[in-house]
This record gives sequence, structure tokens and C-alpha cells, in this order.
Amino acid sequence: MFAQAVHQTAGVGLGTFLGIFVVTFFMRRAGKDITLLRDSPFFTALVAGMGAWTLSALMTMVVS
Repeated sequence: MFAQAVHQTAGVGLGTFLGIFVVTFFMRRAGKDITLLRDSPFFTALVAGMGAWTLSALMTMVVS
């Protein structure tokens, strides 16, 4: 059941990853002072995407 929920919500994780990666990449290039994990836009986006994916999979399991 968890595997099905993970499969159904993969787009949430991917969309979150891409959105945060693009935003942090361009904000850093513009010289904005933002806080990043390990000073890396990629790592920050990866952690946020995995967190969103996990939470959406758990919510899908609870609702179904």
C-alpha cells in the first residue's frame, strides 16, 4: 500500500524539487542572501522534494 502511495505522489516530489531548485539557483545568482543547506541549491531542493514526497505519500495513505 505504501509503494502505491509513493508511486502516485512522485510528481509532487519532482515538482517541489524543480521549483525550489530554480528559485534558489536564480536567487543565489542575483546575489540575494538566502540560507541554504550545505550552501547548495541542489541539496536544499533535494531535501525539500524528498520531504514533500514523503508527506504527500503519507497523506495519501491516510485519506485512502
